[in-house]
Amino acid sequence: MASQEIETLSSALARLPGLGPRSARRAVLWLVKRRETALAPLLDALLAVQDRLVECEICSNVDTQQPCGICADPRRDQRSICVVEDVSDLWALDRAKLFTGRYHVLGGKLSAMDGIRPEDLNIGSLLDRVSVGGIDEIVLAMNATLEGQTTAHYIAERLEEFPVRITQLAHGLPVGGELDYLDEGTLAQALRARRPVD
Repeated sequence: MASQEIETLSSALARLPGLGPRSARRAVLWLVKRRETALAPLLDALLAVQDRLVECEICSNVDTQQPCGICADPRRDQRSICVVEDVSDLWALDRAKLFTGRYHVLGGKLSAMDGIRPEDLNIGSLLDRVSVGGIDEIVLAMNATLEGQTTAHYIAERLEEFPVRITQLAHGLPVGGELDYLDEGTLAQALRARRPVD
């Protein structure tokens, strides 16, 4: 039987996405066995992030500087903004290094069932950014869910009054995907978005 402190650590780790109670216990055991080389550096890193973590006042990204590293980067294309639901979406897109513009994090998606309304999201601050001028394109990178597409449609309607090009991520067949493993919604979207063969 582990001590109360170790059980508390296991319970805390088990609340992380992708970790259940058993995985958390294995992680704690691994950390305990490597106190000097793993546990101490992890603790230092967590404390440093806890003390310095801020939400970017421009795009709502999470970083340890204000504005965030992406908004402060002069090499970024300031004329295009990619709108995402959550910070995890921003990090996934930026990791791919395919989008060179800036981002805007909504903080969720519209959902009547969950009571999330437009005023609960960072839509107003997006409109403020666009109204200043200098933005040529807004890329709506919402998830391919009903709520995500509803959010994208709502934002597109709100942006109609501005002289910006509004684009959306393509949806359809994933690279390496096999037709018989795909759901009907993905297949339907792929058929609707078909294009001529080059």
